[in-house]
Amino acid sequence: MARRIRIKQVRSAVGRQKIQRRTLAALGIRRHQQSVVHEDTPAIRGMIARIDYLLEVTEVD
Repeated sequence: MARRIRIKQVRSAVGRQKIQRRTLAALGIRRHQQSVVHEDTPAIRGMIARIDYLLEVTEVD
């Protein structure tokens, strides 16, 4: 079974570049403090790496 990760936005996207806001939207995050669960894939990890300072990432059992 594939691993799953929880991604939570912990810093605001106000004043960030458009590509960073679009990366948040691609992850399914719309609001500050919102969290989503995704499969742990290289594509998702790449998106997280681009905006890692805005996010908190934890593994889900």
